[in-house]
Amino acid sequence: MEHFVVSARKYRPQTFKDVVGQQAITNTLLNAIENNHLAQALLFTGPRGVGKTTCARILAKMINSDGNEREDEDFAFNIFELDAASNNSVDDIRNLTDQVRIPPQVGKYKVYIIDEVHMLSQSAFNAFLKTLEEPPKHCIFILATTEKHKIIPTILSRCQIFDFKRISVKDAKEHLKYIAKQQDVDAEDDALHIIAQKADGAMRDALSIFDRVVSFSGKHLTRQAVTENLNVLDYETYFKSTDLILENKIPELLLQFNHTISKGFDGHHYIAGLASHFRDLLVCKTPKTLDLLEVGDQTREKYLKQAQKASQSFLLKGIELANDCDLKYKTSRNQRLLVELCLMQLASITYDGEKKNSNSHFIIPASYFKGKGITPIPIIRPSITENPLESSVVSEPEPNIAKEASLEKDIAKKLAEKRPKIILNKQSKATSGLSLSSIKKKKEHLIRQMEVVIDEENLPTDSFSEKHMQAAWEEFVVNLEKKGKYNLASILRIDAPKLSSETVINVVFPNSTNKVEVERQQYDLLAYLRKKLNNFSVTLDITVNEELEKQYAYTPIEKYEKLKEKNPNIDLLRKTFDLDI
Repeated sequence: MEHFVVSARKYRPQTFKDVVGQQAITNTLLNAIENNHLAQALLFTGPRGVGKTTCARILAKMINSDGNEREDEDFAFNIFELDAASNNSVDDIRNLTDQVRIPPQVGKYKVYIIDEVHMLSQSAFNAFLKTLEEPPKHCIFILATTEKHKIIPTILSRCQIFDFKRISVKDAKEHLKYIAKQQDVDAEDDALHIIAQKADGAMRDALSIFDRVVSFSGKHLTRQAVTENLNVLDYETYFKSTDLILENKIPELLLQFNHTISKGFDGHHYIAGLASHFRDLLVCKTPKTLDLLEVGDQTREKYLKQAQKASQSFLLKGIELANDCDLKYKTSRNQRLLVELCLMQLASITYDGEKKNSNSHFIIPASYFKGKGITPIPIIRPSITENPLESSVVSEPEPNIAKEASLEKDIAKKLAEKRPKIILNKQSKATSGLSLSSIKKKKEHLIRQMEVVIDEENLPTDSFSEKHMQAAWEEFVVNLEKKGKYNLASILRIDAPKLSSETVINVVFPNSTNKVEVERQQYDLLAYLRKKLNNFSVTLDITVNEELEKQYAYTPIEKYEKLKEKNPNIDLLRKTFDLDI
């Protein structure tokens, strides 16, 4: 049986050109070698499996080569690798410093690669400081670590630091495609993409996963085989869930979630993945952000197709609900119910949106239609007291008795058709005009009157000045005073309305109570202003400025000073009885 070598070792880069995803660092090291500008103490830091040790070995080999050595020469006598995880004592560092003094037998430099350097003890770090600051000319130190924050600042200040970044999904997928071609493995693009995503930026992990999946599926690597072996939720699960949500099919959605859990997946993983799926769909809505979608070409087409079905408002609301469920999942006592409730809310977004979909909230005046030359069709309501016999019965009597009987049946039938149907609600009760239910019904009735879907392009949008708008505002306030609504009229006079844009009226109030009162009556106000200004794009922007409230609310000391101005004896009273304000 031939010895198997894992892909991470078999395809370890031998030159800087073979290193994946670290072009900035490799170019810097190449230029430093060519220009003889290489520091004697280097620190390679970054996540696991991104090429720190590999780059250290390539660098050690390059600085010793002069072009005359054999192709397989690795300069093993000049390169010393020390694992700081197991050699972290002061004695180990002292042995290292003793070896540093001896010049190399072959080549120019002795290179010391200290891996996981953050594992050195405090005393070992201190013993290493002097040698690291002033090493011999023939010695170069390369320190590698995944946790730079654990290294003491005195070591960091003596090193030239190189921060290795995570391998992008695109670069990892291209490297996996190259290795699959080298091993004669027929791999689907989506399968390699899932492996690259699962590796989470580590090329070593991606190659380990690749070996495992190839052992599972053989020479033909499919997306289904990868998802089964890695136990990850497939894209198809989220595509199907989103379709059910958009179609408001709550029972089928809950059954699919149950089927997903029965496979061994966690509900937290499912809802977090659904939020990411909504994010990817939102990215597909704009061509400029399409590059943020890190999926294969086949899956990209599916995302673009489904993104056309979902509106932007739905996706934003869906991300908000799914993210909220994700945050509450760990603290919830009934986690499955939390996810199911979130799914039901998601499936109800579009249903509620269809009922509440309205572009405008006002009644079109009859003068607008007359200005367009449109004559409204009058609606004739049938009168309940109308006698159907007058229009149905023939005035001349028919002598034939059989025909009279037939005529009576026709009359009865027509009476049944024209008779209005009256449905009595037995549960209805008489309510007071001041009750909460009557106020709520009145408000709903006003909102239903304002929710008229119209074509905004044909509405008048005449331009107007701020002075014209303020005059219309004052007319509305005067009408309120004539109706006896002095409280609302005084609130509307607190601040002079101003135009923040062409159609947005801005008004500032000293407190939120005034704002709420005006928002309750804004329907009548906007309807009056739009009709008066002949511009149906006018909107109202109400803000609260707490500084204005100080002008209307007096402190106890201010009240005392006002009273003292009117009657100076109040101050004498306070001093006599030693009173506090």
